[in-house]
Amino acid sequence: MLRLARDEERSATELAVAAGLAPSAASPHLKRLRETGLMHVRVDARRRLYRVDLARLAEVRAALDELWGTSLGKLKATAEADSGRARRSRRRPA
Repeated sequence: MLRLARDEERSATELAVAAGLAPSAASPHLKRLRETGLMHVRVDARRRLYRVDLARLAEVRAALDELWGTSLGKLKATAEADSGRARRSRRRPA
């Protein structure tokens, strides 16, 4: 939902469909995103249009970067190395 509404406004229905949810199931998620300030909503006639608050998203990103530091990079490198070893071992004839 965040990725879809990052660059342009999207309707609640568009966001629900993209997430594979019924609009009623997507509604609580959109509500939480609004409550946390990650999304803004604009009412246009009978539609609710959502857009990501890029400044707020940057704040969250910075907080996560600070929290995780280089740990996520190390985890990614380890996972990729393990995945590469697993692929190579499957290719070897028995």
